[in-house]
Amino acid sequence: MKFSIDRDALVKPLQHIVGVVERRQTLPVLSNVLLVCENDRLILTTTDTEIEMVAQTDIDSVETGKITVPAKKFYDICRALPEHAQIEFALDTELQKATIRSGKSRFNLTTLPADDFPNLQDIKPDFSFTMQQNQFKNLLDKTQFAMAQQDVRFYLNGLLLEVSDGKVCTVATDGHRLAYSESDQDIHPEKVLQVILPRKGVTELAKVLEDSQESLSIELSGNHARIVHPNITFTTKLIDGKFPDYKRVIPAEAGHEVTADKLLLKQALSRASILSNEKYRGIRLVIKSGTLQAQAHNPEMEEAEEEIDVEYTGEEIVVGFNVTYLIDAISVIPTENARLVFNDANSSCLILSDSSENDCRYVVMPMRL
Repeated sequence: MKFSIDRDALVKPLQHIVGVVERRQTLPVLSNVLLVCENDRLILTTTDTEIEMVAQTDIDSVETGKITVPAKKFYDICRALPEHAQIEFALDTELQKATIRSGKSRFNLTTLPADDFPNLQDIKPDFSFTMQQNQFKNLLDKTQFAMAQQDVRFYLNGLLLEVSDGKVCTVATDGHRLAYSESDQDIHPEKVLQVILPRKGVTELAKVLEDSQESLSIELSGNHARIVHPNITFTTKLIDGKFPDYKRVIPAEAGHEVTADKLLLKQALSRASILSNEKYRGIRLVIKSGTLQAQAHNPEMEEAEEEIDVEYTGEEIVVGFNVTYLIDAISVIPTENARLVFNDANSSCLILSDSSENDCRYVVMPMRL
């Protein structure tokens, strides 16, 4: 097996897929990247047996073949070489070593047989559709921050992808907050489809997607989802579980409504949060006619107070929240102004964009301070 390739043509696909590889693996071959050299194409595959990412790039092929090499080391070597350097890869089948040469640099890497590398089964999709890459990226970016981390309710450690007649939406919740985003699409499934993508898969996929109008193919089956990107094929096992009924959690838009400059509000909350309790991150909002105060204090008896002008006419509301949850939601609002809707001091806060489309909604549960 021999091939040569421009360094930049190899680094980009490796960068896309190397994040799947875990540092600690039960099977040594899972720390490797599978290299398949055929028809002047190099196919690179990484997997952790739950997620598989496949990338392809053009090469000058001398001898076809396949082998696995340590993924992180291979990526670090290629990345450390000068831009546009020519890389020569050769496999010594007797020594089972791979040699990488570039200019006066030479590296020998250990290998493991390609036959030991696990492949995710071919999926037979129950439903498949296409949508623009930037639209799907937008759905992930607006909701993924609300996914739970290592929650015992395993179905929360992921992102709900719901496909219905004319619409694709994503939902994430950790039990204390909820993020919802939707996109109108020309699709018509026979019934509403819901799948839960695992947290790691969503994170790695979001890194690969670009702000491009190229089409993605999305294939859904009972156990797997596959997203076919122009340069990457991403396959993941789904989380088996019942996602909460998110529609019951999103409050009605009727209530006390506050409209604030998104940037000013975020900056005020960020400054006040410096003196909030480091563990609970609680902050008190005092909302009066025309103003919003953010108050924070901590066990060291330190206090912070910020005040900004807002659009609000109504009775005074005093309510506590986790400030990180508020900032996360406000940060992804696409408009200059953010709308905060409250029913009373004990109910959730609904955060919306200042737009008639309302393609995203965020819910934050209150805290007792």
